[in-house]
Amino acid sequence: MSKKTFRAWPIDQDMLLPPSVSDFVPVGHMAHFVRDLVREQLDLSAILEAYISARGYPPYDPGMMVALLLYGYSRGVYSSRRLARGCEERVDFMAVTGLQQPDFRTISEFRKRHLEALSELFSQVLVLCREAGLVKLGHVALDGTKIKANASKHKAMSYGRMAAAADKLAAEVAGWLAAAEAADRAEDAAFGPELRGDEMPDWMADKQKRLAKIREAKAALEAEARAKADAEAGEKAKQSKRPRAGRNAKHPPGTPKDKAQRNFTDPQSRIMKGRDGFIQGYNAQAAVDAAHQIIVAQHVSDHSTDHGQLLPLADAIKSNLGRKPRELSADTGYCSEANLAGLEERGIAAYVATGRWKKSGDALNKETRPRAEAMRRKLRKAGHRSRYRLRKQVVEPVFGQIKEARGFRQFLMRGIEKTNAEWSLICTAHNLLKLAKATG
Repeated sequence: MSKKTFRAWPIDQDMLLPPSVSDFVPVGHMAHFVRDLVREQLDLSAILEAYISARGYPPYDPGMMVALLLYGYSRGVYSSRRLARGCEERVDFMAVTGLQQPDFRTISEFRKRHLEALSELFSQVLVLCREAGLVKLGHVALDGTKIKANASKHKAMSYGRMAAAADKLAAEVAGWLAAAEAADRAEDAAFGPELRGDEMPDWMADKQKRLAKIREAKAALEAEARAKADAEAGEKAKQSKRPRAGRNAKHPPGTPKDKAQRNFTDPQSRIMKGRDGFIQGYNAQAAVDAAHQIIVAQHVSDHSTDHGQLLPLADAIKSNLGRKPRELSADTGYCSEANLAGLEERGIAAYVATGRWKKSGDALNKETRPRAEAMRRKLRKAGHRSRYRLRKQVVEPVFGQIKEARGFRQFLMRGIEKTNAEWSLICTAHNLLKLAKATG
């Protein structure tokens, strides 16, 4: 028996007065910052306007739900079930919600219903970062990262396999329908006409559903191929009236290649090569200001390559903040003559890696890629003092913070529109953390 006197542990003692939620976590905690910012500084009119009926039981305050989502995202908690569990178990979540405990279905439905309005909070938080002096637009670095879609790459099928599988499944289903019809006649004879006997067996329905999915995906690939062929034909017609000589194409224009794939779970996601191999995913883009690593523009693409993302991101920076950056850096994936020309037209000083070129092709490169050749000489001349060296230390740590520190490695939503909104929420939470640190 210890002779030491310990403090009391009164787990059954009732409190005379209820504590304030402000006392649940220390002063300066992120929970206080997010809650107060949502209550006092964010414009939630786009969400509030959706509630037009006075009938029914009062719903949870939309401001509280927005604060819950933003705080959860800032703490690496994304799923509605984990958010609901946090409201029940974690005092920091209770400090945000004021002890209210929305269930996971309520959280999920709120996020789905107001997804577009939630994604627009990115620009509001970005303006607050600018007003706090965190955005300078002296140097902005661009990069993209591959993030898994909410779909398995094993649920994808190539166009070549679709053609073979569709014919095989169609033959099987036709045989099963004939067998089912024969079984119906036999059952009618055995059990009498009062039994329906026309229900489709479960073992056949699943095959028919799969056949319908294959035919739908096959038609979508064919439509994409026709659209691409029409666009290429129009571009060639502009460039030259004479047809280009050469061998016939391996497959007719307007038809998909046999290796073209489509995923049945999330048809808009694509097979992309990431650091850990091939994934079924999306290409998440971010433009980051060098002053305090604030994300100033972002979007999600279903293209595995980056070169088509540079100018849209540059334009988004001006759209979000009202002015363009003075300098912009990006890796070799963004290098193209069109991108470099576009940055020249916008008056933005570019520092874009050109990749490694063979010395034997220098003369050809100067003729066919004059801007890229000039960029290569510009970067080599500056050496270790080149502004391009800022890129790695500005944008890559941001992806590390999002994917490693806060564990966002897979989208919860499906489809390019919803994943864009989800990525916007992720970037908003990132900027909120930077804003809290700078103003706390």
